[in-house]
Amino acid sequence: MALTIKHIEKTRESFGDYRYGIYQDGQLIAYFWHDYRGDENGIEFVNGVSEYEPVGRTCDFISGGGPQPLALSDRAIAYINMKWPTNSA
Repeated sequence: MALTIKHIEKTRESFGDYRYGIYQDGQLIAYFWHDYRGDENGIEFVNGVSEYEPVGRTCDFISGGGPQPLALSDRAIAYINMKWPTNSA
């Protein structure tokens, strides 16, 4: 099961949240968001389950950005695998 994360390109307010889609083998399974400073974050699965700060800080969930590709951390992958078993898709 391949998990990827992509930034959702949309116009946002100066202090608005950043949003990302999380995909399992190319199918959207969740949205991850964080505030403009990265202090607060959360995940919203497409089945309606959501959680605030699922693995702690934003940098504990995603890495990369800027010139580096976005990636899910090992902790994020473990969390997603626990909350979204392969047969949920």
